Amino acid sequence: MTDEAEVWNRFASLLPTAKAQEVRDCWDIGEQEAGLDLLVGALLEHQVPLSETIRAEISVVAETWSERHAISSRLLECPGDGLPTTVELIEGPDTVPLSDPSLIDPKLAGFLLIPWIRCTTSGRLLIRAHVEEPWGMSFIPEHYAVLASEQGPSLRLFESSAAWEALQELVQKRPAAEA
Repeated sequence: MTDEAEVWNRFASLLPTAKAQEVRDCWDIGEQEAGLDLLVGALLEHQVPLSETIRAEISVVAETWSERHAISSRLLECPGDGLPTTVELIEGPDTVPLSDPSLIDPKLAGFLLIPWIRCTTSGRLLIRAHVEEPWGMSFIPEHYAVLASEQGPSLRLFESSAAWEALQELVQKRPAAEA
């Protein structure tokens, strides 16, 4: 189980003291959406180098507060720290859905499968499964899935409220027989 307050404080600690306190205050008063906007804006303003793990975690927190779409492009503009990483945020403005979801997992047939975060050590992929609406992709995914690779198969399917659990599954070490 993820302690969101601890994660939020960890993100805030990346910032100068005054900005960090503003981000913490947003958490304390229940304004997580505004806090995420403030966090990413301050990371950019102060050119704080981010590890890819932190970038992916911020994206997951933003997803849980329905702010991922609002902050994604700015989050991708934050400088990286250049260090080796086990995960990378791969979704960007030019991300296209994976082809033929039914080959990946029959339960995902009919959904738009959007690559989101990759585990660099195993090649596994965390995706969001969205409904295709007449106007485009649904705002909130119906599922998350961890795939063995971009071609599948799915290793585990998660409900729309389980973004953190899906990220944790993505980075878990697997026995050699499953890798």
